[in-house]
Amino acid sequence: MSASPYENALRIAEELRRALTHTSPVEGEALVEAILAARGAFCSGQGRSGLMVKAFAMRLVHLGLNAHVVGETTTPAIGPGDLLVVATGSGRTRTTLAIVEAARERGARVACLTAHPASPIAQASDLVVELHGPIAWDAPHGKSVQPPGSLFEQALLICCDAVVMSLMERLGTTEEEMRARHTKLE
Repeated sequence: MSASPYENALRIAEELRRALTHTSPVEGEALVEAILAARGAFCSGQGRSGLMVKAFAMRLVHLGLNAHVVGETTTPAIGPGDLLVVATGSGRTRTTLAIVEAARERGARVACLTAHPASPIAQASDLVVELHGPIAWDAPHGKSVQPPGSLFEQALLICCDAVVMSLMERLGTTEEEMRARHTKLE
């Protein structure tokens, strides 16, 4: 007999709790500090990781920070004083690596959220937040009960929301202020 959606949800929640338990608070705090120190935050990722990092960029805008999604038509040039935040489970995505290299050539710092801290993208970054979630073809942190990559992407979204909560506290930003910056054109 197969598990019900409710039972699967509980399995996912437990797996996510275990994965997040291994995420370094020091690495998360370093990301908070880097965002606060940056002139602007530029967020990038591919596939589902890209969707999660777009949600993060939106929250940074809600905080009143200067944040952009790489590849959008209104994204300005990156340069010294800026921070590129990339999300990549494998740490080997060619498009993301090219973006990291371009940002570094232009003097920006790079923060990488990944399951592979020894990967080429992580090694090219100034700071790394390691998320303990298996990805599609490689499971350095064990197997997942979920489809390939899902645990990493969920951990990524929660980690980013946790960073936003810390930024809210540090900046003294209220929910009302964030709500006021939320799009009103829907």
